Amino acid sequence: MRYSLLDLAPVTDTGSAGEALRNSADLAQHAEKWGYHRFWMAEHHNMTGIASAATAVALGYVAGKTDKIRVGSAGIMLPNHAPFVVAEQFGTLDALYPGRVDLGLGRAPGTDGATLRALRRKPNDAEQFPNDVQELLGYLAEADDADGIKAVPGFKQNIPVWLLGSSTFGAQLAAHLGLPYAFASHFAPDYLHHALRAYRDNFKPSRYLDKPYVAAAMNVFAADKEADARYMMTSMQQQFVSLRRGMPGPLKAPVEDINQVASPHELAAANHALSYTAVGNKEQVEHTLNHFIDETGIDEIILTCHAFDHQQRLRSLEIAAESLNQN
Repeated sequence: MRYSLLDLAPVTDTGSAGEALRNSADLAQHAEKWGYHRFWMAEHHNMTGIASAATAVALGYVAGKTDKIRVGSAGIMLPNHAPFVVAEQFGTLDALYPGRVDLGLGRAPGTDGATLRALRRKPNDAEQFPNDVQELLGYLAEADDADGIKAVPGFKQNIPVWLLGSSTFGAQLAAHLGLPYAFASHFAPDYLHHALRAYRDNFKPSRYLDKPYVAAAMNVFAADKEADARYMMTSMQQQFVSLRRGMPGPLKAPVEDINQVASPHELAAANHALSYTAVGNKEQVEHTLNHFIDETGIDEIILTCHAFDHQQRLRSLEIAAESLNQN
């Protein structure tokens, strides 16, 4: 069982984007020592609590600070970009760090309508996602010497391309194209099992994979004491509540009583979104992670920890690695 990390470079309400990105590199260095297989970062725009908007740039920084851990996107929101430019960006990363780069692709814009216009995109651009994925593959491993347009770097480079999703759409497309698939169960729990079934049942072997390969994401808040882990998690709960209120912002400090800052209805909605979360001490986290792996039959688990305190985040993911290393 491979275990990997998803990092959003969280910006706290007392920190800065630069600090967040430096923390990401530090986390990747620790993750490399703890046996994590991949370190993925996600594209979000107009989010003052997330510093990984320029995802390829951030990944280049992280890759330069590490030695062997794979680095990649989870994901690049393809409707925001010309496939040719993405091929060049990740071709460049692969040229600099050969054999270490993954390219995960998402269909959602990862932002609001006004920001979408600022990106010079249109709301219906997502409808071209299947065609854009195939165009992108054509600039990478499927490129041909006779092609009139070549991505340099990128041309004929065998960069693993993943499709990401929070519904069955991406699962079905990944199955059709024979690509690996990752599900965003860390914030979208409802369609997890439907998507995994759709991917496995419809998978077609390809030049990339001869059988399905699927990963799923899970939040983890681990500490030496359960109370400390639950306290750490309140930052993430506040983040979801703020998002639902239409007031996203920097990551807030944890609170002793989450019920004092969120209504029962808001908290229930946040906790539902965070259904797939391992929280507690090492024994509790190990039990939850193992149950999730057994329940889903996934090939790889992706962990994420959106914690306010960087040292606590490091300890949380170290405990998770220790738990998974025992299997």
